[in-house]
Amino acid sequence: MATFLYKLGRFAFRRRGLTTLLWVLVLGGVGFAATSAPTPPADTFSMPGTESQKAYDLLEKKFPGASADGASARVVMRAPDGRKITDPAEKKKVDALLADLRKAPQVAAVADPFKVKSVSKDGTTAYAIATYEVAATKVSDKAHDALTEATEQARESGLTVEAGGDAVKVEATASGSAESIGIVVSAIVLLITFGSLVAAGMPLLTAIIGVGIGVSAVIALGSTLGLSTTTSTLAMMIGLAVGIDYALFVVSRYRAEMAEGRERQEAAGRAVGTAGSAVVFAGLTVIVALAGLAVVNIPMLTKMGLAAAGTVAIAVLIAVSLIPALLGFAPVKVLRRRDRKQHYGKPLSERQQRKADKLAARQKPNLGTRWAGHVLRHPIAVLLVGVVGLGAVAVPAASLELGLPGEGTMAKDTTQRKAYDMLTESFGDGFNGPLTVTIEDKDAAKAAEDVRGRITKEPGVTSVGPATVNKAGDTAIVNVVPTTGPNEEKTEKLVKSLRHMADGVQANGGPEILLTGQTALFIDFSQTLDDALLPYLGLVVGLAFLLLMLVFRSILVPLKAALGFLLSVSAALGAVVAVFQWGWLADVLGIDQPGPVMSTMPIFMIGVVFGLAMDYEVFLVTRMREAYSHGADTQEAVVTGFRHGGRVVAAAAIIMASVFSGFIMDQNDFVKMIGFGLAVAVLFDAFIVRMMIVPALFALLGKAAWWLPRWLDRLLPDMDVEGAKLSRYQQSASVTEPPHQRERDPYFSK
Repeated sequence: MATFLYKLGRFAFRRRGLTTLLWVLVLGGVGFAATSAPTPPADTFSMPGTESQKAYDLLEKKFPGASADGASARVVMRAPDGRKITDPAEKKKVDALLADLRKAPQVAAVADPFKVKSVSKDGTTAYAIATYEVAATKVSDKAHDALTEATEQARESGLTVEAGGDAVKVEATASGSAESIGIVVSAIVLLITFGSLVAAGMPLLTAIIGVGIGVSAVIALGSTLGLSTTTSTLAMMIGLAVGIDYALFVVSRYRAEMAEGRERQEAAGRAVGTAGSAVVFAGLTVIVALAGLAVVNIPMLTKMGLAAAGTVAIAVLIAVSLIPALLGFAPVKVLRRRDRKQHYGKPLSERQQRKADKLAARQKPNLGTRWAGHVLRHPIAVLLVGVVGLGAVAVPAASLELGLPGEGTMAKDTTQRKAYDMLTESFGDGFNGPLTVTIEDKDAAKAAEDVRGRITKEPGVTSVGPATVNKAGDTAIVNVVPTTGPNEEKTEKLVKSLRHMADGVQANGGPEILLTGQTALFIDFSQTLDDALLPYLGLVVGLAFLLLMLVFRSILVPLKAALGFLLSVSAALGAVVAVFQWGWLADVLGIDQPGPVMSTMPIFMIGVVFGLAMDYEVFLVTRMREAYSHGADTQEAVVTGFRHGGRVVAAAAIIMASVFSGFIMDQNDFVKMIGFGLAVAVLFDAFIVRMMIVPALFALLGKAAWWLPRWLDRLLPDMDVEGAKLSRYQQSASVTEPPHQRERDPYFSK
């Protein structure tokens, strides 16, 4: 691996113009495809194999005229104070609103609240449901505008009018500031780390190119593969963070090779051969973790994971090809200003060289070296502080409550949330979470009446609507309104009770009864996640364990990496619960409505955080392994790893956390929560697990940390991440730069 990447780095450095041109052509081609592609669809949600999904599929098949996937808008109207919506004057205003809704594009039908009796008991509030001919993802801008205009005119007449449902346009502010904040902070950190504008700008430039290619590909394929805007946002979030980090490690290693006196092209080759190998394996762990989300069998998570994994793959390719090409354009300017003198002008005289050596000898060890020494002297104390600290932060995770996003969790100033609250006030808590029961039988009408009677006797049911039978007479729909809200435990118990009743009816030769609705969907969703969690963890951790075992030639190093990840993700989930569920710092972070954590959050964080945590493990411990393989003992290897990698890993963690933190400003609750969770997870993992717990364990384990059974050592292929084979290859090949190359390269003549 190291030898191949070494050759690739030298080639990209030498053929920098061609390499850069190829990447620019890729960016331009994908960008053109994205601009020519249709608008990406909105987020959709489905769960193959669940009872809720089976019910939706049955409705779509048996009631084709009223597509189950068709969008709907629930327009809520309230009369002015002291009046009733049934008063002739107010009824006239409602009729005018209904007429405007029926004229709107793509509207199939609008129910009259006075005919279908959707008026509150006190007579002040009514609602009308407008059903659309198309799904929510295909509702046009004209249809959205027509709905907004109709409600605005009704408000001007004196009515209080709000609208909810998937046909209502979700207002979202531009999220470009999120990426901008992350990029600005990253630039500052890179400038401080490198002390060179060129070196600081290179990782930013390549990361933006990688994200541009990845996100453009998502947009270009959006309408074909059903990739939504949220998918591209998450791909941007992950791609930007790892793109900067991967480039940072390669550039940093190049500067270290130059400091050791290597020739420029040789330094680029060795940087890609060593640091590039770590980048490849780190990227593979992230890709495995993200692509593994497909195991959950929820299309939305699968698309998010694969899109982000694709962007990470692009970041890896750029780090091992475009970075050495750009280094070829500025081989010396990436160094600190004070380090450039020895590469320009005349060589130092003997006196100047002796003076420079004395100055170098008097320099104090860097912060990474001093910290490693401190940990090695006090390993037990450092280990306890790290483990106990993360354990304390993880305590709130024990109170984790999961839920699905809905109109009840939207910001209070949105029309959807206002409509939700109005319906709750006027029609009861359970009105916003109705259950839909499908009955399939030869005589569906008769079977439905029997089922309605059974449901009415169930505790926790407010009302059972009349049965609606399809034209064939073999399927009926019954709507059930619970007494409690959609996210309450009592409603969940009702759903389970109704399904138990349905199983009993069907077991006795009765009709097939399926239950769906928001609460039923959440129960099925939670069950799907619970069933997939252990297989997902087994797949991701197992594959990553094998990768790390190949990299480090050890069993204990991958094991402690996995255990450290569990601490990081537990603490991060604890922080998410404290902020988003309990409401700590809610005002500071702009959280309008603290509530249950989104049910996709734990498994998504497990996948992403695991991949990112292994990044820092690979980058830091690879340098330790390299020193160990060249004869250093374990403690010397730890010091070497921190001397060369501590500063870079710290900078990479700050950069990645700043990129994720920028997305806390996003209006999408899921993106906001993911941004916060990943930011704190990265900080916990890099600064506590990798900087404290890992070196403390190395100090306690000593040489045993690198133990690997002989039979397994013979069985595993040697990936040579530490570059041992590369050193032998260079010695045997006596690699030198051809004289004619030096003559035609303007940089070598300086």
